Amino acid sequence: MKENASNKSSLPVLISVFFFWGFVAASNTILIPIFKKHFTLLQWQSQMVDFAFYAAYFIGSLIYFIISYTSGDPLGKIGYKKGLILGLVISAIGAFGFVPAAGAQSFPLMLTSLFIVGLGFALQQIVANPYVIALGTPQTGSHRVSLAGGINSFGTTIGPLLLSFAIFGSLTVAGDMQVGLEAVKMPYMILSIAFLLFALLLGVSKLPPITHHEHVERSMGAFKYPQLIFGMLAIFVYVGVEVTIQSNLPELMKQTNMLGMDNTKTVHFISLYWGSLMIGRWTGALTVFNLSKTRKKILTLLVPITAYLVILAVNYIKFNAANELDKMSDLYSYFPFVLILVAGFFMAQEKPARTMILFSSLAAIMMVIGLLTEGKLAVYSFISGGLFCSVMWPCIFSLSIAGLGKYTNQGSSMLIMMILGGAIIPPLQGYISDLANIHVSYIIPIICFAYLAFYGWKSKQVLKVQGIDYDESVNSNH
Repeated sequence: MKENASNKSSLPVLISVFFFWGFVAASNTILIPIFKKHFTLLQWQSQMVDFAFYAAYFIGSLIYFIISYTSGDPLGKIGYKKGLILGLVISAIGAFGFVPAAGAQSFPLMLTSLFIVGLGFALQQIVANPYVIALGTPQTGSHRVSLAGGINSFGTTIGPLLLSFAIFGSLTVAGDMQVGLEAVKMPYMILSIAFLLFALLLGVSKLPPITHHEHVERSMGAFKYPQLIFGMLAIFVYVGVEVTIQSNLPELMKQTNMLGMDNTKTVHFISLYWGSLMIGRWTGALTVFNLSKTRKKILTLLVPITAYLVILAVNYIKFNAANELDKMSDLYSYFPFVLILVAGFFMAQEKPARTMILFSSLAAIMMVIGLLTEGKLAVYSFISGGLFCSVMWPCIFSLSIAGLGKYTNQGSSMLIMMILGGAIIPPLQGYISDLANIHVSYIIPIICFAYLAFYGWKSKQVLKVQGIDYDESVNSNH
């Protein structure tokens, strides 16, 4: 599709949906300790928040895959625009469900509402990425997806702070403050209205109603490619470890040998974790631009520092309003980890397989350091997992679908289903925490990163046998 003025003016409207995904996913971390305290849950039970949300991605993608397999692509028939609007309406219904769920003081109803939000997101996720690419020439599609990914990461960074403010009623709260379920009604009602207003905005926008009616391949030929099989497990593990590290952080930071801080006082650490993903993704996006080697090297240093400064600025506003600027030191001390990430980018040389091996190994080392230490060093080490996770999705995705040919779309849908890892791995870590303790449970991320490092090596070998230049696989973004 030609990049005309109408499409360019509509692009900002479309990529704004990526903000919602990041905002809600990161904000779930705020709900976990509130639900755990109110409903007197075990740690693994509190992780059902993530289970409900990410299981919806799997169920939604599976339903879509079955319909596509049996009856043809439904989005191709109704159009991308209507599909995106439908996804937003579904999410709006789920967000509004928090109101009666809070009134009924029901944890299952809360989870059901979050599941419905996730179902809407699954549909949005399926349509939004190809929609962004379709709004112009294929040669510039990766630029637009990278921009959308940056918007997503910004949502994950400020989401915990904004929801915390909405629920607790101020930018600072007492450590022993009692928060009832009634507090979640208003922010989720506002979120529901925002979904509907955004759907309306899309409806009146000039976004083209892209449709297609190509023949759907009904065989399961994608499964004959080992890079896809290993990649599906890699996506499962990647999403799971990305979510479980931060979902269990509030409980970890409550321990006296860590920070000894109530969850109402640790929101900036959660923001730092999701901000770490933003740092890496902004830096990784440089690869899609035609930059000289010198300029790319300079920006590889400056972009992560700039993203880090954005995190500091967002939290400075919070602490300044709360007269707690002394807490900014919690964020300053994290800077050395950012420099380690920068060094990793220079060493990886933009090669997907090498990036997977190097970044997964660095993440595993950080998890080991976190297990062997206490206090802020341990917390920073665990949080730094976000830095190294940040660039794994495009690497796994490009390596997994390389060489699939006509089975590429089928393989892509199978990869999206494996977001299910975000539903399974956090409760697993919570269960280990209940059996032993929350600190020991972080052995789970070590195992996850060990597999991801193995995947980087294995995919390299598999693709080499097939005669595919794995180092030149086209990047995609989550």
